[in-house]
Amino acid sequence: MDEQYSCVIIGAGPAGLSVAIAITKNSKKKVLVLDREKHPGGILNQCIHTGFGLTQYKEELTGPEYAWRVYSEAKELGIEIRLSTSVIRVSEDKVITTISAEKGIEKIKAQAIVFCTGCRERARGVIHIPGDRPAGVYTAGLAQKFINIDGYLPGKRVVILGSGDIGLIMARRLTFQGAKVLAVLEASSFVGGLSRNVVQCLDDFGIPLYLSHTIIDIVGKNRVEKVKIARVDENMRAIRGTEFEINCDTVLLSIGLIPENELAEMAQVKLDPATNGAIVDENYMTNISGIFSCGNALHVHDLVDKLAVEAQTVGKKVAEYISGGVFAESDIIVTHDDFIRYLLPKKISGKSDVRFHFRVRRPLSDVVLKLNNFERKFPYLQPNEMSSVLIPAKHFEDIEEGIQREIKIWIREN
Repeated sequence: MDEQYSCVIIGAGPAGLSVAIAITKNSKKKVLVLDREKHPGGILNQCIHTGFGLTQYKEELTGPEYAWRVYSEAKELGIEIRLSTSVIRVSEDKVITTISAEKGIEKIKAQAIVFCTGCRERARGVIHIPGDRPAGVYTAGLAQKFINIDGYLPGKRVVILGSGDIGLIMARRLTFQGAKVLAVLEASSFVGGLSRNVVQCLDDFGIPLYLSHTIIDIVGKNRVEKVKIARVDENMRAIRGTEFEINCDTVLLSIGLIPENELAEMAQVKLDPATNGAIVDENYMTNISGIFSCGNALHVHDLVDKLAVEAQTVGKKVAEYISGGVFAESDIIVTHDDFIRYLLPKKISGKSDVRFHFRVRRPLSDVVLKLNNFERKFPYLQPNEMSSVLIPAKHFEDIEEGIQREIKIWIREN
């Protein structure tokens, strides 16, 4: 073994750096942060718009400014951050194999590992858009990199499929750069991104939004020439007679994000099919003792400030673990009803208060979330916004003992 650390964090984005800071502040253990990129900060480096840090720093920062704040704090604490280093394997016994130009192939042994590997965009093949395969079809994040990092304009007449936050923000960004955004299409009956981004990025610039619409054909020999669009029903089937065309040279896809967990799977970490993130308990530990997950690698967040709060919690738990702390066994399985798309943690001990994070499947108003005799009213819940609820430990006391203990969280509409 080349090196040993108390904790190795994979990913130097806002989650990874925030976890490292929290561990260092709550223990005196040796921490290492690894990242394959040349610069820390992750996806924030290409997010040059404002809106970051409002909760954490009480300021409106750009993505790079926010990343620099977190990175500077980590460096001031003396945290070791190793960039341009790719992790190529993680074993179940917490041995990490890395490769870099500086050190070649190395093996690092860790007492604890935290996966903060972020997420990736869904591409065209995921939703099987029919039609030609011309140039000019990009994910929204790639187009963002082209403009904000590389200085290239990906197109002049643009149609955006999907109303995720990156797509909405790119509609505004392309307009600033002189391109014409002809339409934003969303197959669902509700918007996928934050309401503020609909107002600030579409409404303020007169960009039309078509809900319950999708692309049914992309036409173009060498470059995109036009798209064919149709309205869809509740089963996402195109409705005949509603078709129309838009002439364009570019299609951007903003059709969702997927947590990056290939390395976690190598380590035999079990994933939740609903999120593609790890299944974790109330301590954010996976099914492998000493392996934790955090940030967009666990579940996709809508705000980096929420991610930072989660990372601070995870860091405290990891600090406790590597300092010899013993967690109560998480032997209670948490389930939910069909109103909820996903919920975490999936396992709890029942010995302490637990903050649950969840997303609903469709917009709901005037609802009550229930668990046994616990109730919490919500005036509204939106699929595009992560929600949370803190349930005190006393509400877990009546769970029956047995081979498999289980609780169910459910939502009632008033």
